[in-house]
Amino acid sequence: MKGTVGELGEFGLIRELTSRLTTTPAVRVGPGDDAAVVAAPDRRVVASTDILVEGRHFRRDWSTAYDVGRKAAAQNLADIAAMGAVPTALLLGLVVPAELPVTWPSELMDGLRDECQVAGAAVVGGDVVRGDSIMVSITALGDLRNQEPVTRAGAQPGDLVAVTGWLGWSAAGYAVLSRGFRSPRAFVEAHRRPEPPYHAGPAAAGLGATAMCDVSDGLIADLGHIAEASKVRIDIRSGAIDIPSQMNDIGQAVGVDPMQWVLTGGEDHAMVATFPPDVKLPARWKVIGEVLNPSALPQVTVDGAPWTSKGGWDHFGDMES
Repeated sequence: MKGTVGELGEFGLIRELTSRLTTTPAVRVGPGDDAAVVAAPDRRVVASTDILVEGRHFRRDWSTAYDVGRKAAAQNLADIAAMGAVPTALLLGLVVPAELPVTWPSELMDGLRDECQVAGAAVVGGDVVRGDSIMVSITALGDLRNQEPVTRAGAQPGDLVAVTGWLGWSAAGYAVLSRGFRSPRAFVEAHRRPEPPYHAGPAAAGLGATAMCDVSDGLIADLGHIAEASKVRIDIRSGAIDIPSQMNDIGQAVGVDPMQWVLTGGEDHAMVATFPPDVKLPARWKVIGEVLNPSALPQVTVDGAPWTSKGGWDHFGDMES
């Protein structure tokens, strides 16, 4: 598709975007009507929303439109899975300049569609409007399938803390990109296109997880959300966390302790959860700490002591990621 968004027009752009979509059995009415209809057999709908702004959450010189689509879908669908739900649908709100080539939103939609397929969901509708810069707003929906939602508020003293997925890979990739490099490719791709372990969320709910969160703001920050909501302290054992040799190499090259990325780097969208101590966890879950009674120490400690280095994502305190 050649030309710009302005030349194609609103309805032409909508036709172009919706023509690229696939569907799932949960979608009863898809794009093209006043609203979509998505089956909710559980009679409860899990919903999450997020906004990505060009220049703050993504850069077009670092990421393709397809990358941005994959990432935008992943970070929202991961929130659904972190509640113990199965992702079902995604809605897109898109702001674009009129002079933007049509290929950009088309490739964005391809990325959204493909990431939804990984999670078992579908893009079911949305809206496009003209603006001075690109903004991507996503709303994701999910189904609990007769499970209770796993919130941040259920962790109990004595519970184990376990994680599945990558930690620190996105932050290491960001460090590489910030210095003008494009390799090691695996870490750069982890920043551009995170790969959340979607199925681990509902599986953790079935195993009896007492609290759960996806690692979007950083491991310490996100465990801090659980500790605060549950009114407990959580201690992480740094020796239980494996750091890949290539991440160590990147750390040496840029002068950063890779444990900093592991503990405070966000956007990997791994799943971290607390489980009763008698639960037999599958091999994909790695026990990295424990839940303790509250104390005068910070709510999250590392090897029994406060983590003094700055870290964790704050939209009103940090620069572009």
